[in-house]
Amino acid sequence: MRILIVEDDPVSNTLLASILEKYGITHSIATGNDVVPEFVKAHETDQPYDLICLDIMLPGLDGQAILKQIRSWEEQRGILGLDGVKIIMMTALSDRFNIMEAFRSQCEGYIVKPIRRDKVHEQLVALGCIHE
Repeated sequence: MRILIVEDDPVSNTLLASILEKYGITHSIATGNDVVPEFVKAHETDQPYDLICLDIMLPGLDGQAILKQIRSWEEQRGILGLDGVKIIMMTALSDRFNIMEAFRSQCEGYIVKPIRRDKVHEQLVALGCIHE
């Protein structure tokens, strides 16, 4: 599994990478403006990401906008539903607005920080990314 971690906090980034490295190859990006170009490049080189762990509060483009741009890009290319990349929002924002906005924009999961190994594992199992 190819995993893109989008997290600007170095501690959270390192923790998430250590949790996810046993499930696949992880890459990290710390600024919002770099995510969509990296996502597109991965598709163009036939190495698309299977999972994106996406923070909302980022320098540059925020996670909500990134989610919408990725889903728009996929839709324009006929990549719909289960064929798209799985996106889990991982953020400190636990308010109803952000949660509903993320699911309306078609994220598959939402984890409120602090990041915990068991929460990440449960979400990956629920999404069918891994099997127990």
